[in-house]
Amino acid sequence: MSETFSPQAAADLARENFRKAAKEFESFKLDTTVPESVRALAEKTVNQSREAYERGKDALEESIDALERSFDAAGQGATAFNRKLIDLGQRNLNSVFDLAKSLAGAKNLAEIVELQSAFIRRQFDVFASQASEIRALTSKIAADTTEPIKSQVTRSLDSIKKA
Repeated sequence: MSETFSPQAAADLARENFRKAAKEFESFKLDTTVPESVRALAEKTVNQSREAYERGKDALEESIDALERSFDAAGQGATAFNRKLIDLGQRNLNSVFDLAKSLAGAKNLAEIVELQSAFIRRQFDVFASQASEIRALTSKIAADTTEPIKSQVTRSLDSIKKA
Protein backbone atom coordinates (compact mmCIF):
# COMPACT_ATOMS: atom_id res chain seq x y z
CA MET A 1 0.00 0.00 0.00
CA SER A 2 1.32 3.37 -0.82
CA GLU A 3 0.98 6.27 1.45
CA THR A 4 0.28 9.66 0.14
CA PHE A 5 1.96 12.80 1.37
CA SER A 6 -0.20 14.92 3.59
CA PRO A 7 1.01 18.40 4.48
CA GLN A 8 -1.18 18.46 7.55
CA ALA A 9 0.26 15.16 8.81
CA ALA A 10 3.82 16.42 8.18
CA ALA A 11 3.11 19.62 10.14
CA ASP A 12 1.60 17.63 13.01
CA LEU A 13 4.59 15.30 13.08
CA ALA A 14 7.03 18.25 13.04
CA ARG A 15 5.10 19.93 15.86
CA GLU A 16 5.14 16.75 17.93
CA ASN A 17 8.89 16.27 17.37
CA PHE A 18 9.53 19.92 18.31
CA ARG A 19 7.55 19.50 21.56
CA LYS A 20 9.52 16.36 22.43
CA ALA A 21 12.79 18.15 21.74
CA ALA A 22 11.71 21.18 23.81
CA LYS A 23 10.79 18.90 26.74
CA GLU A 24 14.15 17.13 26.51
CA PHE A 25 15.92 20.51 26.38
CA GLU A 26 14.01 21.72 29.44
CA SER A 27 14.94 18.61 31.33
CA PHE A 28 18.61 19.17 30.48
CA LYS A 29 20.02 21.19 33.39
CA LEU A 30 23.43 22.75 33.09
CA ASP A 31 25.23 22.68 36.43
CA THR A 32 26.56 26.23 36.77
CA THR A 33 27.82 25.93 40.32
CA VAL A 34 31.53 26.56 40.72
CA PRO A 35 33.21 23.78 42.66
CA GLU A 36 34.52 24.80 46.10
CA SER A 37 38.08 23.79 45.17
CA VAL A 38 38.03 26.16 42.18
CA ARG A 39 36.67 29.00 44.31
CA ALA A 40 39.29 28.36 46.99
CA LEU A 41 42.05 28.33 44.36
CA ALA A 42 40.78 31.56 42.82
CA GLU A 43 40.61 33.24 46.23
CA LYS A 44 44.10 32.03 47.11
CA THR A 45 45.44 33.31 43.79
CA VAL A 46 43.83 36.71 44.30
CA ASN A 47 45.23 36.94 47.84
CA GLN A 48 48.72 35.93 46.69
CA SER A 49 48.55 38.46 43.85
CA ARG A 50 47.47 41.19 46.28
CA GLU A 51 50.31 40.31 48.67
CA ALA A 52 52.83 40.28 45.81
CA TYR A 53 51.53 43.65 44.64
CA GLU A 54 51.84 45.09 48.16
CA ARG A 55 55.39 43.76 48.54
CA GLY A 56 56.30 45.13 45.12
CA LYS A 57 54.73 48.49 45.92
CA ASP A 58 56.53 48.66 49.26
CA ALA A 59 59.84 47.70 47.63
CA LEU A 60 59.36 50.37 44.96
CA GLU A 61 58.58 53.03 47.58
CA GLU A 62 61.66 52.00 49.60
CA SER A 63 63.80 52.15 46.45
CA ILE A 64 62.49 55.60 45.57
CA ASP A 65 63.20 56.75 49.13
CA ALA A 66 66.76 55.36 48.90
CA LEU A 67 67.30 57.17 45.60
CA GLU A 68 66.00 60.42 47.08
CA ARG A 69 68.39 60.08 50.04
CA SER A 70 71.20 59.30 47.63
CA PHE A 71 70.42 62.36 45.49
CA ASP A 72 70.25 64.52 48.63
CA ALA A 73 73.65 63.22 49.73
CA ALA A 74 75.05 63.86 46.24
CA GLY A 75 73.74 67.43 46.31
CA GLN A 76 75.18 68.05 49.76
CA GLY A 77 78.43 66.46 48.61
CA ALA A 78 78.59 68.71 45.57
CA THR A 79 78.07 71.74 47.82
CA ALA A 80 80.80 70.57 50.21
CA PHE A 81 83.14 69.90 47.27
CA ASN A 82 82.54 73.37 45.82
CA ARG A 83 83.13 74.96 49.22
CA LYS A 84 86.35 73.00 49.60
CA LEU A 85 87.56 74.16 46.18
CA ILE A 86 86.74 77.78 47.06
CA ASP A 87 88.55 77.42 50.39
CA LEU A 88 91.64 75.94 48.72
CA GLY A 89 91.58 78.66 46.07
CA GLN A 90 91.40 81.36 48.75
CA ARG A 91 94.28 79.80 50.69
CA ASN A 92 96.40 79.57 47.54
CA LEU A 93 95.55 83.13 46.56
CA ASN A 94 96.47 84.35 50.06
CA SER A 95 99.81 82.52 49.73
CA VAL A 96 100.47 84.28 46.44
CA PHE A 97 99.65 87.66 48.00
CA ASP A 98 101.96 86.85 50.92
CA LEU A 99 104.70 86.05 48.40
CA ALA A 100 104.06 89.31 46.54
CA LYS A 101 104.27 91.25 49.83
CA SER A 102 107.54 89.51 50.68
CA LEU A 103 108.93 90.13 47.21
CA ALA A 104 108.01 93.81 47.47
CA GLY A 105 110.13 94.06 50.62
CA ALA A 106 113.12 92.22 49.15
CA LYS A 107 116.37 94.19 49.13
CA ASN A 108 118.18 92.43 46.30
CA LEU A 109 117.86 89.85 43.51
CA ALA A 110 119.30 87.02 45.62
CA GLU A 111 116.59 87.57 48.26
CA ILE A 112 113.88 87.55 45.53
CA VAL A 113 115.18 84.24 44.14
CA GLU A 114 115.35 82.76 47.65
CA LEU A 115 111.76 83.88 48.45
CA GLN A 116 110.43 82.42 45.19
CA SER A 117 112.29 79.12 45.67
CA ALA A 118 110.98 78.76 49.23
CA PHE A 119 107.47 79.59 48.04
CA ILE A 120 107.60 76.96 45.29
CA ARG A 121 108.90 74.27 47.69
CA ARG A 122 106.12 75.10 50.18
CA GLN A 123 103.47 75.08 47.43
CA PHE A 124 104.43 71.54 46.36
CA ASP A 125 103.76 70.37 49.92
CA VAL A 126 100.57 72.47 50.08
CA PHE A 127 99.30 71.03 46.78
CA ALA A 128 100.01 67.47 47.99
CA SER A 129 98.10 68.21 51.20
CA GLN A 130 95.24 69.80 49.27
CA ALA A 131 95.07 66.80 46.95
CA SER A 132 94.73 64.57 50.04
CA GLU A 133 91.93 66.79 51.36
CA ILE A 134 90.09 66.56 48.03
CA ARG A 135 90.63 62.80 47.82
CA ALA A 136 89.27 62.31 51.37
CA LEU A 137 86.28 64.52 50.65
CA THR A 138 85.43 62.79 47.36
CA SER A 139 85.69 59.38 49.09
CA LYS A 140 83.29 60.59 51.78
CA ILE A 141 80.90 62.01 49.18
CA ALA A 142 80.95 58.75 47.23
CA ALA A 143 80.31 56.72 50.39
CA ASP A 144 77.52 59.04 51.57
CA THR A 145 75.91 59.01 48.12
CA THR A 146 75.99 55.24 47.64
CA GLU A 147 75.14 54.26 51.25
CA PRO A 148 71.34 54.61 50.92
CA ILE A 149 71.34 52.49 47.77
CA LYS A 150 73.65 49.86 49.29
CA SER A 151 71.44 49.67 52.38
CA GLN A 152 68.32 49.29 50.25
CA VAL A 153 69.87 46.53 48.15
CA THR A 154 70.94 44.71 51.33
CA ARG A 155 67.43 45.02 52.82
CA SER A 156 65.91 43.80 49.55
CA LEU A 157 68.23 40.79 49.39
CA ASP A 158 67.52 39.96 53.05
CA SER A 159 63.79 40.23 52.33
CA ILE A 160 64.11 37.89 49.35
CA LYS A 161 66.08 35.37 51.44
CA LYS A 162 63.33 35.40 54.09
CA ALA A 163 60.54 34.90 51.55
